[in-house]
Amino acid sequence: MQGLGRAVNQIEETLIAAILGLMTVITFANVVARQVFADNILWALEATVFLFAWLVLLGVSYCVKITAHLGVDVVVGAVSPGTRKVMTVIAVACCLAFSLLLLIGGWNYWWKFATTASFLEVNDIPMPEFLQFLADSMNEGERYEKIPRFIPYFVLPLSMALLTFRFLQAGWRVLRGRQEMLIASHEAEELMEEASAESAAQRKG
Repeated sequence: MQGLGRAVNQIEETLIAAILGLMTVITFANVVARQVFADNILWALEATVFLFAWLVLLGVSYCVKITAHLGVDVVVGAVSPGTRKVMTVIAVACCLAFSLLLLIGGWNYWWKFATTASFLEVNDIPMPEFLQFLADSMNEGERYEKIPRFIPYFVLPLSMALLTFRFLQAGWRVLRGRQEMLIASHEAEELMEEASAESAAQRKG
């Protein structure tokens, strides 16, 4: 499990970093094209939209890992540690059921574009030459002019699979007593209060 967890960490962090970098480069290049050369990168907007969708969906699972999702802990904060653990396990079970439903729905939606509708392309993003080998098996040998939709849409099953894994991982940590809750909740407020207190102390000093 530790090896799998490290592999998933690398996948998420590498993809998120690469996507952020690509979005920055594409947006900057398009701004330069517009302002300096009075031109436009036709596919830049669509590529940025797809990359942003990937960033958001992959970020959901990564935020589960680092407990960055916000929530309300009024009830769980008022109960005993034993009751809190039971409530958290129930919450994990509900989240797992939800992520599994999303995984099934995401897979079914993507599978249609990877099989019977593999000929459908996006509007503007040209197909890179190094990916044209996909046309042999996915498009009856006919070259793609734009990238097929099953490539950007693959984020749906991928992100939901990662989300399901993260909830399983969080549930295991809760059962082992290594984690109390799924959410950050008031931790952010406490950090802000501590920062404000330190700042006030420094001004007085």
